[in-house]
Amino acid sequence: MHRLIDGLHRFRESVFPDRKAFFETLASGQDPDFLFITCCDSRVQPEVVLQANPGDLFILRNIGNLVPPHGADNSVEAAVEYSIRVLGVKHIIVCGHSHCGAMEAVLNPEHLSTLPSVARWLQYADSTRQIIQENYGDLEGEAKLDAAIEINVLVQLEHLMTLPSVAPRLMRGEVNLHGWVYRFETGELSAYDPEANHFVEVEKAHLPSIRPVHSTPASPR
Repeated sequence: MHRLIDGLHRFRESVFPDRKAFFETLASGQDPDFLFITCCDSRVQPEVVLQANPGDLFILRNIGNLVPPHGADNSVEAAVEYSIRVLGVKHIIVCGHSHCGAMEAVLNPEHLSTLPSVARWLQYADSTRQIIQENYGDLEGEAKLDAAIEINVLVQLEHLMTLPSVAPRLMRGEVNLHGWVYRFETGELSAYDPEANHFVEVEKAHLPSIRPVHSTPASPR
């Protein structure tokens, strides 16, 4: 706790005074362009990675960066609905990350025997496990986990497309969907490129919005 309080003091003494005018503008409301859906993992800090200011990102975090399909989980769907219909976000990013413990658990559900609530939540990634089992059975270890992390991002994007607040706007081109994976040990960020049909470095990706295809998510790189 002392470390956090010391950080607060440094913020108040060194950061806030230099940007006081900016922070005062935040009191008038928020107008983010981006809904950023990512994992609870403490190693993933979107504002740090993207060097974003307060007010730039509307962030939704949960275990495994999951988006349950329409009608399955009111809290996630409510956050997405609010971000689109009230805040008017134009881009929704689902961002997975390297060494994801949630995806390790999805691949090894026996590890969840003492975590029934987590096990129930991770059922929204059941399609991820099934795709890996049926299409990537030759992979092992870190390669298998990396594939699951990427596939899960695509699965959750498909779930997003089932939400009534998203589907019509997506079809009209009023909202854009993006799938990212962040590797925190290297600082690399990859994005799903629908034209290349796999994840590539975000700087090299062709980044049109991902559209409904009504098919199994494309394979990872």
